[in-house]
Amino acid sequence: MTIHDVVIDMVEKTQPPVHDGCCIYRVPFNIRKLKEDAYTPKLVSIGPFHHNLPNFQNMQRHKLSYCKAFLQRTQASSQKLIQYIEGLEPNFRGYYSHTLDFSWEELVKIIFVDSCFIFELFWKAQSADRKSPEDKAFIFNRSVAVTISLDLLLLENQLPFFVLEHLYDICFDTESVHPSFVKLTFGYFRYYHKVPHDKISDFLGENKVIHFTDLLRTFYLLHPSEERPSRGPEFVKHLPSATELLEGGVEFKVNTRTGKCLLDLTFSGKFLKIPQLLVEDRTELVFRNIMALEQFHYLEETYITDYVLVMDFLISTSQDVDTLIRKGILLNYLGDSDSVANLFNGLCKNILHVNFSSHYFELCENLNDFHRNPCNKLKSTLRRDYCKGPWQTAASIAAIILLILSVIQTICSILQVIQQ
Repeated sequence: MTIHDVVIDMVEKTQPPVHDGCCIYRVPFNIRKLKEDAYTPKLVSIGPFHHNLPNFQNMQRHKLSYCKAFLQRTQASSQKLIQYIEGLEPNFRGYYSHTLDFSWEELVKIIFVDSCFIFELFWKAQSADRKSPEDKAFIFNRSVAVTISLDLLLLENQLPFFVLEHLYDICFDTESVHPSFVKLTFGYFRYYHKVPHDKISDFLGENKVIHFTDLLRTFYLLHPSEERPSRGPEFVKHLPSATELLEGGVEFKVNTRTGKCLLDLTFSGKFLKIPQLLVEDRTELVFRNIMALEQFHYLEETYITDYVLVMDFLISTSQDVDTLIRKGILLNYLGDSDSVANLFNGLCKNILHVNFSSHYFELCENLNDFHRNPCNKLKSTLRRDYCKGPWQTAASIAAIILLILSVIQTICSILQVIQQ
């Protein structure tokens, strides 16, 4: 083979470059190395990035079984599904950020099996009556089911959402009664949202979900019809911790306003209101994958990353965690406060910011100004040391009155002596 033949062969085998639709990314090494488990599926691979790993071969058997069950239950035409997948060839590889070392025939099989597995999994998850004893023994065993649902949220473990949606629609006549794939997906991931079944279309609005990780991010953002905060080049350089703010006179409260999202932090007067956050085993995985998505796909709209950065400022030590727990802002299911502090202190490492939420910037500036005011700290100290309860408050007031009367008596005595 001549050098000319080698070059031509290399060019022909080169994967087409990514295009504007690229939405599934490999997490870069400098981020992945901090917590590799948070980005790597544990039980089930979806899509091509992790397909060949040996630890997923046992699960492949279950995926094939679910794929077969879906085709038999729906009487779907496998030929139509494959034809649609084959039609994706010119652009499909461009949806992934890295080269896919599979032939097109292999990719067709991966998309076909993984899609049908997801359809059957989501359908069975809607009702206990749909699960066989074998399902309950493994796939829907509590710990296995949670692990699978988390695997499906990983950034590297995705198929494009529109591909799944089109394949699902091909399986049913337009006149048949069946939930849309969007509603089926919302049902499966109901742990992460509180959107009523009949409000899903309104919730999404004009937003197009690109994959399950992106859907998870949407759950944390404001309602699409609401205007999100503007963004600017100014960044927060410092914010006192929760304990320091408390000592400086800031009072923490849970933001309980109906319909508001996790990101809805407000500061007015002396009250910093923060929506309640449940911190559990899956919390770090969820935040890390959304933040990794924002690093690639939403670098100028990193709203989740902004929230995590503000929480990182507020939480420096376990004492700050305890402060927020006492105020009801954090629900700690990790066990000890140090674990929560370490979680938030590690999330923003190696993360890039190009702009920042103007709402959060103003909030942090106001908090800094409030904390620097010595009068606020003095009032807080007086309240903390002398007004802990009604009896102590009454005693403190009585002592102050007695002190004032003593001063007045002393002054009167001095004046009386001078007059003599």
